[in-house]
Amino acid sequence: MAVMVQDATSAPRSVTILGSTGSVGCSTIDLIERNPDAYVVEALTARRNADLLVEQAKKLRPRYVAIGDEEHYHAVKAGLSGSGIEVAAGKEAIVAAARRPADFVMAAIVGAAGLAPTLAAVNRGAMVGLANKECLVCAGSLMVEEINRNSAVLLPVDSEHNAIFQVFDFERRDAVDKLILTASGGPFRSFDHEAMRSVTPAQAVAHPNWDMGAKISVDSATMMNKGLEIIEAHHLFDIPEERIEVLVHPQSVIHSMVAYVDGSVLAQLGTPDMRTPIAYALAWPARMQSPQERLDLAAMAKLTFEPPDPERFPALRLAREVLKNGGSAPTVLNAANEVAVEGFLAGQIGFLDIAAIVEDVLMQFSHGAMNSLDDVRAFDEEARRIANHHLAARSSN
Repeated sequence: MAVMVQDATSAPRSVTILGSTGSVGCSTIDLIERNPDAYVVEALTARRNADLLVEQAKKLRPRYVAIGDEEHYHAVKAGLSGSGIEVAAGKEAIVAAARRPADFVMAAIVGAAGLAPTLAAVNRGAMVGLANKECLVCAGSLMVEEINRNSAVLLPVDSEHNAIFQVFDFERRDAVDKLILTASGGPFRSFDHEAMRSVTPAQAVAHPNWDMGAKISVDSATMMNKGLEIIEAHHLFDIPEERIEVLVHPQSVIHSMVAYVDGSVLAQLGTPDMRTPIAYALAWPARMQSPQERLDLAAMAKLTFEPPDPERFPALRLAREVLKNGGSAPTVLNAANEVAVEGFLAGQIGFLDIAAIVEDVLMQFSHGAMNSLDDVRAFDEEARRIANHHLAARSSN
């Protein structure tokens, strides 16, 4: 994917945050509040956290606020009464927020729900900070085509892809040998198969290094997040699957690496704080001050690495298989995983059932080509229907 280098825009830069009440959204707001002269907020959106959305809107004074769950519309409307802020609700209202004329859009809606609004921002040629890996997993080729067609700028916010972006030589792509995605290994890195069978949702969301939402934390625990990141890296950097490695690095200091054909390996390092990649995207192509703890390698003393265990973490194998198969397979993988993770968090299935359900759905699904966003939606809906069937069967056992 081509990267367009632009001159830094004159301050203040206008910003829309899709998913402002989530972990990435809150961190983005923290940085904006620390740099009030550099940014103005055009729009904020949330799925259902009306109270926090109202609180954020009162502080940041956006022109437009949207709540995805229409049941919370009146609460948001009442909370912002007299403010002059336009309030809307529903899925289309979220998409409308993305279409508003902000210079920069932080796409931080978790899951496939973030696809339509992120595409809306891309279609108007916006600069998009992508914190939603599912957009490229579900509709990678379509997304890249739209980015290029509309001269949009896509800045990866996931710490791993942001790290690669910072050290990737886009002008000499043929000099890149491979990408190395690092993974913390999650909370169950040292658990054997039997121990993982009995882990609880509370254990799975307690990530040892990162402060993340529940779904992303579970994906980290299963290593499905790293599988999704392999697919995302393929589309972001146009590197084939066999040249994308995963390396477990428990300290989460090296966020990813690019190996070059001359033997050089370039890495981006930092403390495990999402405000680092968010700040990089917010200020790009400049850099901004941000408050996170600075990296002290002497105090760290030791950085360790190990290969991932494909037997205990089958999600990595599944992700590589669907990337090779192409078509609807990555969309199906993502949809089935979202359903299975929701079932696990609700206590309906066990931890090991997550990857098992995903594999069952992939085996049962009649895969096909994807030529439009409507195809993506259709495959996503059918995969969820099948996944829910498997979820019900396993939860009844």
